[in-house]
Amino acid sequence: MNIGQGDALFIESPTGTQVLVDGGPDKNLMREIPKEMPWYDKHIDMLVITNPDKDHYEGFISLLDQYSVDVVLEPGTKSKTSTYAFIEKEIADKHIPEIVVRRGEIVDIGGGAYIEILFPDRDVSGLSSNDGSIVMRLVYGDTSIMLQGDSTSNVEHYLASLYGTSLKSTILKLGHHGSRTSSSEEYVNDVSPQWAVMSSGIGNSYGHPHKETLDTLSKLKIPSFDTCNNGTIVFESNGMNFVLKNKNSKPAVVGCKL
Repeated sequence: MNIGQGDALFIESPTGTQVLVDGGPDKNLMREIPKEMPWYDKHIDMLVITNPDKDHYEGFISLLDQYSVDVVLEPGTKSKTSTYAFIEKEIADKHIPEIVVRRGEIVDIGGGAYIEILFPDRDVSGLSSNDGSIVMRLVYGDTSIMLQGDSTSNVEHYLASLYGTSLKSTILKLGHHGSRTSSSEEYVNDVSPQWAVMSSGIGNSYGHPHKETLDTLSKLKIPSFDTCNNGTIVFESNGMNFVLKNKNSKPAVVGCKL
C-alpha cells in the first residue's frame, strides 16, 4: 500500500481472510485501508509485524483503535522504544494472541492459499531488527510472493544456502525498501521473480531504492515497480497467474526522485 517511507501490504485470500503485513510509519495506513476493505468491515484476521522498526508497525496503533484483530505474528526481535512498548501493551490489553514465528511453520489463510515462514529459524532477540526480520512466502496454487521485511543480504545468503532455487517466487517484495543492504544478486537470481516491487517514500532521505539494487534487477531483466511512482501496487492471482492491476505502471526510480 502507498503509505510513504515504510511497509504495509494487504492480502485477501480466496475465502476472504484478510492479512496486513506491516502497518507503515504513521496514520497513512488509515487513509489507505478503506480503499482495500468495505467501510463496514472493521475486522482483520491477522497482523504481521516483520520487524520492530517504526516504519513497519506504527500505523497499527491507530488501526487497533478502530479494528478488531484475531492474531499478531512477530519475529521475536527486541525494541526498547516507548512506541513499541505502547503497541505491545495495546495488543496485550486487547487480549490478542501474539505468536513468535519460526521457519517451517505454515499459516493456512483459506481457499488453498497459505503463508510459509522461511526465517527466523532461531531466537533472534540478540539480532538487529533488520537481520531478525520475518521472511515469508505467500503461496496460492502456482503463484507466490516472497516477502522479507527489512531482511539483509546476510540473511539472503543464508536462505540461498538453505533453499537455492527452491526460493523461486512469482513476485519479490524487495527487502528494506530497495536498499543496497538487501537484494543481493545471488538471492534475487534464486528467487527469479517475474516482477520486483518495493515500498518507498517520494524523495526519501535514505535514497531508497538504491541504484545498486535497480542495477541488479536490470542485469537480471526483472521489471521493478515502487509505490512512490505508482501508488498502491495491486496484483491479483487466479492460482495460475498474477495480473498486475495498475494501469500505466511506471518503473522504479533511484531515490524515488520523481
